[in-house]
Amino acid sequence: MWTPPNRLLAARIAGQFGLVTRSQALGAGVTRKAVACHLDSGRWIVVHPGVYLTTPGRSDWSVRAMSALLWAGAGAVLYRVSAGYAWGLVRAEPEVIEVAVPYPRLVTSRELIAVTRSRTSPARLDPLAWPHRISAPHTALDLSSGHDIDRAVTLAARALDLRLCTSGQLVAALSLRPKQPHRALLLEALTDVGDGSESAAELRYVRDVERAHGLPRGRRQAPVGDGRRRDIEYEEFGVVVEIDGRLGHVGWTNRQRDGRRDREAAADGRLTIRVFWPDLLPPCALAGEVGTILRTRGWTGWPQRCGPHCGLREGSVPLWGT
Repeated sequence: MWTPPNRLLAARIAGQFGLVTRSQALGAGVTRKAVACHLDSGRWIVVHPGVYLTTPGRSDWSVRAMSALLWAGAGAVLYRVSAGYAWGLVRAEPEVIEVAVPYPRLVTSRELIAVTRSRTSPARLDPLAWPHRISAPHTALDLSSGHDIDRAVTLAARALDLRLCTSGQLVAALSLRPKQPHRALLLEALTDVGDGSESAAELRYVRDVERAHGLPRGRRQAPVGDGRRRDIEYEEFGVVVEIDGRLGHVGWTNRQRDGRRDREAAADGRLTIRVFWPDLLPPCALAGEVGTILRTRGWTGWPQRCGPHCGLREGSVPLWGT
């Protein structure tokens, strides 16, 4: 087993998952002849030109990602799906490593490495994350580009749920991206604190779910005693809709409180439906679900289509996604 000539190089190789570049090795005192000997003997393996694996046999994603960054050189960072996987925002291991390098550096993509030149990557780099990658807020926004608002809100919620960032950091990232798709809706979702007043999420439920689809009119902010209120209550049918406008988990204490409220409502014969931001975007499926639940509790109407592209089929059992 090869032993590095000094502790600094040993620490660097360990931090790079067993990888070392030719320039790093030579700079630490390893001679060109020694490098050639390690390669000829198989103790080191060439992963990319000038990038060597000193622990042959490793081929996990961390090694592949790190070797791509070392090969791409100064300023290279994991980008888009690769950054998302490193952060835990993406669950499936990407086959192609996506790397961003600062403009105007020109690095040509090669097999299983996609290189993008970026004017913004130096400013969007997370200074503490390793391997180097675009920050979590910007990665969540990068991954939502080209997709619908539902995916954008889901990714934002996942970043908050994993505690990779705060809603304030996501809003700050959005402020630097004036052309971000669904920007206004994302800002609305991220700044909705759900503090018991008529939140943006509640207003959107009334407008886009209830009114747009012809559901019965619920009582808003219905008092239940002790100064507490229910967001929407369909008193005639014994159904309560609680709307949580906060993205991500809100803490164990709050979830316990919500559970107690649901049990209290159940003790009074009321069914509680909990609604979150991703449920509201788009609202048609939620309207069908609420309408179906209300029908099981005595409502004789049907949810109506909100427009020509609505997924509901009016006058029959509600269907969506057709």
